[in-house]
Amino acid sequence: MPLPAAGFVDHVLPPAPWWERVRDRWNRLVATDGFQRWSARFPLTAPVTRYRSRKLFDVVSGFVYTQTLLACVELRLFEFLADGARTKMEIAEFTGLSSSSTERLLNAAVSLRLLAKRRHGRIALGPLGAPVVHNTGLLALIRHHRMAYGDLADPVALLRQGSNFSTELSRYWSYADAPSPQAISDTRVEAYSEIMAATLPPVAHDVLDAYDLSKHECLLDVGGGEGVFLSHAGERHQHLQLQLFDLPAVAARARTRLANAGFGDRSTCHGGNFHTDPLPTGADVCSLVRVLLDHDDASVMRLLQRVRATLPRGGTLIIAEALAGARGAETVGDAYFSFYLLAMGKGRARRASELQQMLQQAGFRKSREVRTRFPIQTGLIVAEA
Repeated sequence: MPLPAAGFVDHVLPPAPWWERVRDRWNRLVATDGFQRWSARFPLTAPVTRYRSRKLFDVVSGFVYTQTLLACVELRLFEFLADGARTKMEIAEFTGLSSSSTERLLNAAVSLRLLAKRRHGRIALGPLGAPVVHNTGLLALIRHHRMAYGDLADPVALLRQGSNFSTELSRYWSYADAPSPQAISDTRVEAYSEIMAATLPPVAHDVLDAYDLSKHECLLDVGGGEGVFLSHAGERHQHLQLQLFDLPAVAARARTRLANAGFGDRSTCHGGNFHTDPLPTGADVCSLVRVLLDHDDASVMRLLQRVRATLPRGGTLIIAEALAGARGAETVGDAYFSFYLLAMGKGRARRASELQQMLQQAGFRKSREVRTRFPIQTGLIVAEA
């Protein structure tokens, strides 16, 4: 029985090329039980079959893997093992778990390379667990994902209802559906401002390592949150004047952070709504760091036009965010952010080519994608006004 095509444009497609028809026949063959049993026995195909079976099982088991990681974080297991290996008895005493539960968690964490077995039954940090110990941003993100897991419990319902689906994430990111974002109180912005601040430093380092701000005089960070990116930029470039624009309650938090960091004499924080209020002038470089992801195309285009209007000719715009289709990080934009933003209620990850086309339409003369050290978390596009 053919699937319904509701919502799709009714038009005649050209015939599929021969190589696609061959691939379709091959897929039908691979789907059969007989072929799968044969390919697992045949010496030339067995390694490929086993590899793909493991990859598919990883997709099926992904939630269990994330919960194993969450359990290690909540029990402060990485922190406990930071100074060296411990016995299972010591770990059980520290976590308060029974001997059997400790054994179960440790075996799971070792299999995921979060932990590692040492001689005489001791347990130590593994290659994937060691980087977690002092990474406050990652720890905050792991805990934060409890909300996302709940919102994605029924993905089909979420897909069918889209942005009309009431989710915990949409309530958490209070500006996402607020009728008047500039009226949001400090209490409502506190939680999401803190997690944004905690997770931003690695992105800031990526951007500042990839793009040299020394030739600029004044940086305007639009949607700059609590001023974390500005703080890092100001530390590297002592001459740089700093401007920030965000919702009034967020800008107030940024003003305090920047003053406490010693940037009060060369920083100015402006409160407003960048969808409706004019942006500050005077900057020769503007940054949008993790801002465009959670807005629709029309809002992004208006924002790019506003940024273009506030920059002088020859000024520079820096866009930093996870990009869809990034080589080696395809799952980040096309899977993770795609569903996370659906649960949040708005926005989408975009390919570099899409953003560059939008920049051209917004009046920027040219743009280029700049390689970063960790494309899985930071895509970077630089545009010239």
